[in-house]
Amino acid sequence: MKFAHYDGRAVVTDGQRAVFAADASNGKYADDPQSIFAVWDEFATWSQTVDLADGFVIDRTKLGAPSPQPRQVFAVGLNYADHTAESGLDLPPEPAVFTKFPTSVTGPDTILELPTDTVDWEAELVAVIGRPTHRVSESAAWDHVAGLTVGQDISERTRQLIGPAPQFSLGKSFPGFSPTGPWLVTVDELGNRDDLGIGCSVNGQVMQDGRTSDLIFSVSRIIAKLSAILPLLPGDLIFTGTPSGVGGARKPPVFLRHGDVLETWVEGIGTITSTCRTGTPYPAGSTS
Repeated sequence: MKFAHYDGRAVVTDGQRAVFAADASNGKYADDPQSIFAVWDEFATWSQTVDLADGFVIDRTKLGAPSPQPRQVFAVGLNYADHTAESGLDLPPEPAVFTKFPTSVTGPDTILELPTDTVDWEAELVAVIGRPTHRVSESAAWDHVAGLTVGQDISERTRQLIGPAPQFSLGKSFPGFSPTGPWLVTVDELGNRDDLGIGCSVNGQVMQDGRTSDLIFSVSRIIAKLSAILPLLPGDLIFTGTPSGVGGARKPPVFLRHGDVLETWVEGIGTITSTCRTGTPYPAGSTS
């Protein structure tokens, strides 16, 4: 099943046609996409009965983030060995976790405003939590996942790496820096949930090309590690890490520029697009 946020309303879709959940359920489920995660198990079972034959054709310009107002957004750094190597760092013994603030979350086809000239890309598989999750084992972790979606961990490298303590969360939380979509796909639709192709391109040139089977810490292990410390809530997002090929690690570095089109994909899920434009400049002196 694919679940999407369409024109402000929750829909069930096959990626081509869709029906509004509130209409198809005679009001049992609300229009608000975020509210669906509170009853995800029940909703997922009901969605299997939906007939899309009488639905409408999807207009991608009306798609929003599948989980538009998550209460928590986690991200894992250095979670592919090749990306760790290009960053010049050792493999982490534990997931390197930071947060992306929820106001950075946006939909799948958006304008990305560049606050500086050092904005970078990071293609990511994003797991969306579907049940209250606290102290779950790795073997049970997938049972707590509503589904998977495509994400970009857009990163402003100057703010992220300024010392003495790096500012990962701030550098990765400008408005629009967490695009997700085009929809959430339940794992039963994926051939191998732990081995999906992932990548991105800028103006048609492939910049990242990897597989999620190369994750150092798998989705299930990340969930077990996080939930051992704090509760994960329905609708929460987990950005699971990026493979090699980021712009800042290239020699010379390559960053996003006005007019660039950034496309990001995950096998079996879909593609999201960010069209870059020069945004409101970061205030003078704010990186000092």
